[in-house]
Amino acid sequence: MNQNVNADRLFLGSCFALITTAFSFAIRAGILPQLGEEFGLSAEQLGFINSMWFYGFPIAMIIGGLVYHSVGPRIIMMVAFLMHTLGIIMTIYSGGYNGLLLSTLFIGIGNGCTEAACNPMIADAYAGQKMNKMLSRFHMWFPGGIVLGSLISLAMTTMGLGWQAQIWIILIPTIIYAILFWGQAFPKAQVEGATSLSENFRGMVNPLFIFIFLAMALTAISEFGPQQWTAIILSKSGAEPLLILALVTGLMAVGRFFGGPVIARFGQTGVLLGSAIFTTIGIYMFSSVTGSMAYVAAILFALGVCYFWPTMLGFVAEKVPLSGALGLSLVGGMGMFSTAIFQPIIGSWIDNHRADMAAQGLSGDALELAAGQATLLNMTTFPIILIVAFTILLFWVRSRNAKGKHGLPESEVLQQPQL
Repeated sequence: MNQNVNADRLFLGSCFALITTAFSFAIRAGILPQLGEEFGLSAEQLGFINSMWFYGFPIAMIIGGLVYHSVGPRIIMMVAFLMHTLGIIMTIYSGGYNGLLLSTLFIGIGNGCTEAACNPMIADAYAGQKMNKMLSRFHMWFPGGIVLGSLISLAMTTMGLGWQAQIWIILIPTIIYAILFWGQAFPKAQVEGATSLSENFRGMVNPLFIFIFLAMALTAISEFGPQQWTAIILSKSGAEPLLILALVTGLMAVGRFFGGPVIARFGQTGVLLGSAIFTTIGIYMFSSVTGSMAYVAAILFALGVCYFWPTMLGFVAEKVPLSGALGLSLVGGMGMFSTAIFQPIIGSWIDNHRADMAAQGLSGDALELAAGQATLLNMTTFPIILIVAFTILLFWVRSRNAKGKHGLPESEVLQQPQL
């Protein structure tokens, strides 16, 4: 561990910074219906607002990954605090569509700075198995924070508190992480080669990296698409949308905590293929069931998307290590960028299905349910493509490993996860 660095305090601050990210995701998802009603916004316009959260995230992640070793995590987290605070205040006093677009972009930039700074900072603050454990526990707080944020938003909505009061809640973990980081020494890089951008770029000229980079676009939207639109799509299904979101993210947090044995048993490619299958089943059930069965769909969906994000990043870290922190930032950025692109598309799907269903004579709750479920059926396209892609990857990895057992140099053999 770096001398004079209070690693545990930095870790705690990182967790509260990620909770801020999770709160901004969950609470904004919960208040979408209120924003649409108060400002007279269509689902497509709400989609563009959502997309700003996902555009800001990858922009900040990529820039942060490029400058991490030159400016350090302290400056990046100062930018994160500034963006979070501005975004929260501007959201509350936005006054309409354009203000919501800009404020959501600022919050997204703050979230991306958090990811860009905290992942390598935790890796540098700890060593060996403790580093792996602390990184896993850090990533628990995105789904864990979404659970807390969803329940807080539900409780405040039930009590009749407006969306402005709910947005103020996001400022609480923001202030806490700023206090925890204030005046602290930050760790230096433990691996000298990790600071070489030229080596990072050389490592990314690799078929495996390119494959995962492209696949990340689909795994991310498969995870975030249904979750971000839960309140809109499932509001008339007979299930409580925010409870669905809390159930999904709660199971994700637990699953990630115990992810090591699962990956050890099935391998990274096996887990990715299984995740695509469960995600497809879960989204399809969302598109066809109502009432209590929606909670069963949520369980299957959670089992599917639970391991997508960490396993994709773990695959890059293990199979393409030369790509370094920049490679991880680019893959994560691709996931968020893809999600941003698809947000208004999903919103337009809802609007178009509403028009089609209304033309067929549906109205009221029946109209909203039919339009929402038709949109979810569209979303099954993403994980279905992944089933095909990860099946190809699984057989390719097994083929390479089999060749390695017959005399290929060790450097040409894809290694199985070391957990």
